[in-house]
Amino acid sequence: LATDPLYILYTSGTTGSPKGVIRSNGGHSVAMKWSMDNIYNAKAGDVFFTASDVGWVVGHSYIVYAPLMNGCTTIVYEGKPVRTPNPSAFWRIIEEYKVNVLFSAPTAFRAIKKEDPKGEWIKKFNLDSLRSIFVAGERCDSDTLKWIEKLTKKPVIDNWWQTETGWAIAANPLGLEAQVVKAGSPTKPMPGFNLKVLDEKGQELGAGKKGILCLKLPLPPACLMGIWENDERYRRGYLDQFPGYYLTGDTGYIDKDGYVYVLGRMDGIINVAGHRLSTGEMEEIIAKHPDVAECAVIGVNDELKGEI
Repeated sequence: LATDPLYILYTSGTTGSPKGVIRSNGGHSVAMKWSMDNIYNAKAGDVFFTASDVGWVVGHSYIVYAPLMNGCTTIVYEGKPVRTPNPSAFWRIIEEYKVNVLFSAPTAFRAIKKEDPKGEWIKKFNLDSLRSIFVAGERCDSDTLKWIEKLTKKPVIDNWWQTETGWAIAANPLGLEAQVVKAGSPTKPMPGFNLKVLDEKGQELGAGKKGILCLKLPLPPACLMGIWENDERYRRGYLDQFPGYYLTGDTGYIDKDGYVYVLGRMDGIINVAGHRLSTGEMEEIIAKHPDVAECAVIGVNDELKGEI
């Protein structure tokens, strides 16, 4: 049935205990089909290359399901973007398989940039088939975005979403009408995502005001049905703080043009190369050592991985 569970994907929580996000069959299919047509502008016959772990939500959605649903060829690649034996892995694949759309995390491109800052390896390959590059999983810094655009001569589009949503909350809908790219912004909320910025009392804030990013209910297709065997945690973690809203756990603001800016997490999660790691879980493990009395884990900015 459309409402039957499709899969359970685990993601870190603020307490350090991973939670199983349940996805439905029908809603997921609707969102995958719509997003391929309208966000990624990928049609039947196109070649879609998502350079991601299959176990990550981007891999589930845009390696395993969405491309095949839309009649695209999907490329499965879990190798490194660099030292294979050089930083040309992505470009080799694009040329060999005539890739039309590339999707990866900003960290992958920062790693390539670090080893090939002048883009000498990029120049060795024919990227004529490539129409666009999408990034997600962490904030894409403007330097990296501009570097990719300059050397590939392709548009670079940021996305913002979560394991819980299964597809982009905010993106640039190339298949509908491409919007002007603003560095540091994943562009605008997609249909069905009624994004609001709230203060700590749950009051909606105006343009340019920083606050907590929340989605006014109901949620659109593909968003989580709940947390596996833990309805209480689902309510407590996402719905209770601001009744009538879904709590994304991210902070940010929306500018006067409707562009979304995501500033960071409001909880104890460190985002390392697009992978969410719990500080609480790390503290718990470190504290088990007999020589450790107390400990605290914090995130710091990192040029390569965004945060470590």
